Amino acid sequence: MHRYLVAYFSASGVTAKVAKTLAEAANAALFEIKPKIPYTDVDLNWMDQKSRSSIEMKDQASRPELADMNAPVAEADVIFVGFPIWWYVAPHIINTFLESYDFTGKTIVLFATSGGSDFGRTLEALEDSVHGSGRIMEGKMLNGQQNKEELAAWVESLGL
Repeated sequence: MHRYLVAYFSASGVTAKVAKTLAEAANAALFEIKPKIPYTDVDLNWMDQKSRSSIEMKDQASRPELADMNAPVAEADVIFVGFPIWWYVAPHIINTFLESYDFTGKTIVLFATSGGSDFGRTLEALEDSVHGSGRIMEGKMLNGQQNKEELAAWVESLGL
């Protein structure tokens, strides 16, 4: 039996809700990826072009520092990493998370939430952040209501 971990970043609570249901469905440990300096409501105002530019510059200028470095990655064989899609890529806090741990011999399965985007270039943008000989794969967009049974079937269908 594989040991699973669901690690997620959620700015508004949408991804958190999906991650919690996925963790229950996969009988997985759950870890919230949090930036040391949280994004503000102003940063996250997607309707304000000035705010969007501000957060893009903050997020791209450097990797946001993690608030907690205690993710139980070493105990897991498969790590589901979830996040909202921001402008067709993952927030850079996900790069920070992936760069902070050794994923040798592990499989990373991405999942995301979005109001309308797909994965875009997300997988390509994250591949270089995985340290060790870990395998990273695009998983699934998990928008809308997700039930435990559907998520358990998805996890099973991965054949990991």
